[in-house]
Amino acid sequence: MKILVLLGHPDKESLSNELADVYEQEARKAGHKVERLNIGDLQFDPILHKGYKVMQAYEPDLQKVQEKINWCEHFVLVYPNWWGSMPALLKGMWDRMFMPRFAFRMHKNKFGWDKLLKGRTARVIILCGNPPFLDWLAFGDFTAAIKRSLLEFSGIKTKITAFGPSENISPQTKERWEEDVAILARKGR
Repeated sequence: MKILVLLGHPDKESLSNELADVYEQEARKAGHKVERLNIGDLQFDPILHKGYKVMQAYEPDLQKVQEKINWCEHFVLVYPNWWGSMPALLKGMWDRMFMPRFAFRMHKNKFGWDKLLKGRTARVIILCGNPPFLDWLAFGDFTAAIKRSLLEFSGIKTKITAFGPSENISPQTKERWEEDVAILARKGR
């Protein structure tokens, strides 16, 4: 299987990076073709300066992300839940990159759209500061933006894995999460 792993945390010295590394390494060991990108290494302007009124030219790194998403059969995204959502740089990447003719095509009558990334699957791994259920209960569905509004909107069948609390975890908990991620990686899920 062709797998793209994207670290959505801007800091590579993070638990998110460690879990992305586990996924990448275990998927490679299982024989999958794996490509890896780190949001913090990408150079692009994350701001839509004119909204969607004016098309901003894509920087080479945004083009590269699009190419890798088009290449992959399975997309893996790992990031922390910050204030009920993804890190700003990751959100800015989606704002800039998920455009008509890449991820979707609106019907001329304005009712409905074509999902241009159909046939792919995704696993989104989110690290929460609290137990994920408590975040969901207190603040609502923190997975909706990435799952429904972005990936599934474009046709990517998406599953979420949320871990937490991720602050000051014990070595045993970290080992258990790494094994959970390793199992997903070996199966290409």
